[in-house]
Amino acid sequence: MPTVVEKKQLMSASEIDRTLVRLAHEILEKTNDLDRLAFVGIKRRGVPLAQRLAAKIESLEGRKIPVGMLDINLYRDDLSTVADRPVLNARQIDFPVVGKDIVLMDDVLYTGRTIRSALDALFDHGRPARVQLLVLIDRGHRELPIEARYIGRMVQTSDNEIIEVKFHEIDGQEKVMLVERLDEAAQAPAS
Repeated sequence: MPTVVEKKQLMSASEIDRTLVRLAHEILEKTNDLDRLAFVGIKRRGVPLAQRLAAKIESLEGRKIPVGMLDINLYRDDLSTVADRPVLNARQIDFPVVGKDIVLMDDVLYTGRTIRSALDALFDHGRPARVQLLVLIDRGHRELPIEARYIGRMVQTSDNEIIEVKFHEIDGQEKVMLVERLDEAAQAPAS
Protein backbone atom coordinates (compact mmCIF):
# COMPACT_ATOMS: atom_id res chain seq x y z
CA MET A 1 0.00 0.00 0.00
CA PRO A 2 1.55 3.33 -0.97
CA THR A 3 2.36 5.78 1.76
CA VAL A 4 1.69 9.48 1.52
CA VAL A 5 3.69 12.27 3.08
CA GLU A 6 2.51 15.83 3.59
CA LYS A 7 4.42 18.33 1.49
CA LYS A 8 2.69 21.57 2.44
CA GLN A 9 -0.54 23.19 3.44
CA LEU A 10 -2.11 25.02 0.51
CA MET A 11 -5.06 26.64 2.30
CA SER A 12 -6.02 27.28 5.91
CA ALA A 13 -9.58 27.46 7.21
CA SER A 14 -9.64 31.25 6.81
CA GLU A 15 -8.23 31.02 3.27
CA ILE A 16 -10.94 28.49 2.35
CA ASP A 17 -13.60 30.82 3.73
CA ARG A 18 -12.24 33.86 1.85
CA THR A 19 -12.14 31.81 -1.34
CA LEU A 20 -15.78 30.79 -0.86
CA VAL A 21 -16.79 34.43 -0.34
CA ARG A 22 -15.05 35.32 -3.63
CA LEU A 23 -16.71 32.39 -5.43
CA ALA A 24 -20.15 33.42 -4.09
CA HIS A 25 -19.62 36.92 -5.50
CA GLU A 26 -18.47 35.48 -8.86
CA ILE A 27 -21.59 33.32 -9.07
CA LEU A 28 -23.80 36.33 -8.32
CA GLU A 29 -22.01 38.45 -10.94
CA LYS A 30 -22.43 35.79 -13.65
CA THR A 31 -26.03 34.77 -12.86
CA ASN A 32 -28.81 36.61 -14.69
CA ASP A 33 -31.76 35.04 -12.86
CA LEU A 34 -31.28 33.95 -9.25
CA ASP A 35 -34.71 32.26 -9.32
CA ARG A 36 -33.30 29.66 -11.73
CA LEU A 37 -30.05 29.09 -9.80
CA ALA A 38 -29.49 25.80 -7.96
CA PHE A 39 -26.43 24.04 -6.55
CA VAL A 40 -25.62 20.34 -6.73
CA GLY A 41 -22.71 18.95 -4.72
CA ILE A 42 -20.92 15.75 -5.67
CA LYS A 43 -20.71 13.45 -2.68
CA ARG A 44 -18.57 13.72 -0.52
CA ARG A 45 -16.83 17.06 -0.28
CA GLY A 46 -18.81 18.77 -3.02
CA VAL A 47 -21.85 18.67 -0.73
CA PRO A 48 -20.53 20.89 2.10
CA LEU A 49 -19.06 23.16 -0.57
CA ALA A 50 -22.52 23.61 -2.14
CA GLN A 51 -24.18 24.09 1.25
CA ARG A 52 -21.64 26.71 2.34
CA LEU A 53 -21.92 28.66 -0.91
CA ALA A 54 -25.72 28.61 -0.71
CA ALA A 55 -25.49 30.01 2.84
CA LYS A 56 -23.10 32.76 1.70
CA ILE A 57 -25.41 33.78 -1.15
CA GLU A 58 -28.38 33.74 1.22
CA SER A 59 -26.53 36.09 3.58
CA LEU A 60 -25.61 38.40 0.67
CA GLU A 61 -28.91 38.37 -1.23
CA GLY A 62 -31.49 37.27 1.34
CA ARG A 63 -32.71 34.36 -0.78
CA LYS A 64 -32.32 30.63 -0.48
CA ILE A 65 -30.59 28.69 -3.24
CA PRO A 66 -31.77 25.06 -3.58
CA VAL A 67 -29.00 22.54 -2.85
CA GLY A 68 -28.91 18.92 -3.99
CA MET A 69 -26.47 16.04 -3.67
CA LEU A 70 -25.26 13.46 -6.18
CA ASP A 71 -23.64 10.13 -5.38
CA ILE A 72 -21.97 9.04 -8.62
CA ASN A 73 -20.84 5.52 -7.62
CA LEU A 74 -22.92 3.70 -10.26
CA TYR A 75 -21.98 6.20 -12.98
CA ARG A 76 -18.22 5.78 -12.71
CA ASP A 77 -16.36 4.42 -15.73
CA ASP A 78 -13.96 2.60 -13.37
CA LEU A 79 -16.80 0.85 -11.54
CA SER A 80 -15.16 -2.59 -11.63
CA THR A 81 -12.02 -1.25 -9.94
CA VAL A 82 -13.88 0.58 -7.16
CA ALA A 83 -15.58 -2.39 -5.50
CA ASP A 84 -17.08 -5.78 -6.27
CA ARG A 85 -20.55 -4.52 -5.38
CA PRO A 86 -20.72 -0.74 -5.30
CA VAL A 87 -23.27 0.69 -2.91
CA LEU A 88 -25.77 3.12 -4.34
CA ASN A 89 -26.53 5.91 -1.95
CA ALA A 90 -29.57 8.08 -2.48
CA ARG A 91 -29.41 10.98 -4.88
CA GLN A 92 -30.94 13.81 -3.02
CA ILE A 93 -32.20 16.53 -5.33
CA ASP A 94 -35.46 17.83 -3.91
CA PHE A 95 -36.16 20.34 -6.69
CA PRO A 96 -36.83 20.01 -10.42
CA VAL A 97 -33.63 20.45 -12.41
CA VAL A 98 -35.49 21.08 -15.68
CA GLY A 99 -34.84 24.65 -16.79
CA LYS A 100 -32.51 25.42 -13.85
CA ASP A 101 -29.06 26.97 -14.01
CA ILE A 102 -27.15 24.31 -12.09
CA VAL A 103 -23.76 24.92 -10.54
CA LEU A 104 -22.22 21.47 -10.07
CA MET A 105 -19.62 21.44 -7.29
CA ASP A 106 -16.69 19.28 -6.28
CA ASP A 107 -13.62 19.82 -4.14
CA VAL A 108 -10.87 18.90 -6.66
CA LEU A 109 -10.89 18.76 -10.46
CA TYR A 110 -8.32 16.30 -11.78
CA THR A 111 -8.91 14.04 -14.82
CA GLY A 112 -12.52 15.13 -15.39
CA ARG A 113 -13.93 11.60 -15.06
CA THR A 114 -15.81 12.33 -11.83
CA ILE A 115 -17.48 15.32 -13.47
CA ARG A 116 -18.44 13.27 -16.53
CA SER A 117 -20.08 10.73 -14.23
CA ALA A 118 -21.83 13.49 -12.29
CA LEU A 119 -23.25 14.97 -15.50
CA ASP A 120 -24.69 11.56 -16.41
CA ALA A 121 -26.27 11.28 -12.95
CA LEU A 122 -27.58 14.85 -13.07
CA PHE A 123 -29.23 14.40 -16.48
CA ASP A 124 -31.11 11.37 -15.12
CA HIS A 125 -33.08 13.98 -13.12
CA GLY A 126 -33.99 16.03 -16.20
CA ARG A 127 -32.45 18.58 -18.52
CA PRO A 128 -31.20 21.76 -16.87
CA ALA A 129 -31.02 24.99 -18.88
CA ARG A 130 -27.31 25.25 -18.10
CA VAL A 131 -24.70 23.39 -16.05
CA GLN A 132 -21.57 25.13 -14.83
CA LEU A 133 -18.77 23.60 -12.78
CA LEU A 134 -17.29 25.00 -9.57
CA VAL A 135 -14.25 23.45 -7.88
CA LEU A 136 -12.23 24.52 -4.89
CA ILE A 137 -8.98 23.25 -6.48
CA ASP A 138 -8.12 22.63 -10.14
CA ARG A 139 -4.97 20.51 -10.28
CA GLY A 140 -4.74 19.96 -14.04
CA HIS A 141 -4.00 16.59 -15.73
CA ARG A 142 -7.30 16.43 -17.63
CA GLU A 143 -8.19 13.26 -19.52
CA LEU A 144 -11.53 14.63 -20.74
CA PRO A 145 -12.41 18.06 -22.20
CA ILE A 146 -13.95 19.38 -18.98
CA GLU A 147 -13.20 22.80 -17.50
CA ALA A 148 -14.54 24.61 -14.45
CA ARG A 149 -16.25 27.99 -14.78
CA TYR A 150 -15.53 28.83 -11.13
CA ILE A 151 -12.17 27.90 -9.61
CA GLY A 152 -11.04 28.56 -6.07
CA ARG A 153 -7.37 27.98 -6.80
CA MET A 154 -5.24 26.46 -9.57
CA VAL A 155 -2.50 24.17 -8.26
CA GLN A 156 -0.06 22.51 -10.62
CA THR A 157 0.76 19.00 -9.42
CA SER A 158 2.80 16.02 -10.51
CA ASP A 159 1.22 12.59 -11.00
CA ASN A 160 2.61 11.47 -7.60
CA GLU A 161 1.04 14.40 -5.76
CA ILE A 162 -2.46 14.42 -4.32
CA ILE A 163 -4.62 17.30 -3.12
CA GLU A 164 -6.40 16.50 0.15
CA VAL A 165 -9.31 18.76 1.05
CA LYS A 166 -10.49 18.53 4.65
CA PHE A 167 -13.84 20.00 5.73
CA HIS A 168 -15.15 20.18 9.31
CA GLU A 169 -18.43 18.56 8.27
CA ILE A 170 -16.68 15.37 7.10
CA ASP A 171 -13.16 15.35 8.51
CA GLY A 172 -13.36 17.38 11.71
CA GLN A 173 -10.69 19.74 10.41
CA GLU A 174 -10.44 22.49 7.81
CA LYS A 175 -7.52 22.75 5.37
CA VAL A 176 -6.20 21.88 1.94
CA MET A 177 -2.98 19.88 1.81
CA LEU A 178 -0.58 18.86 -0.92
CA VAL A 179 0.68 15.34 -0.22
CA GLU A 180 2.96 13.04 -2.16
CA ARG A 181 2.47 9.33 -2.78
CA LEU A 182 5.64 7.34 -2.18
CA ASP A 183 6.07 4.09 -4.08
CA GLU A 184 7.38 0.93 -2.41
CA ALA A 185 10.88 1.35 -3.92
CA ALA A 186 11.27 4.76 -2.28
CA GLN A 187 10.15 3.31 1.08
CA ALA A 188 12.49 0.28 1.09
CA PRO A 189 15.58 0.63 3.28
CA ALA A 190 18.86 0.95 1.39
CA SER A 191 21.16 -2.08 1.63
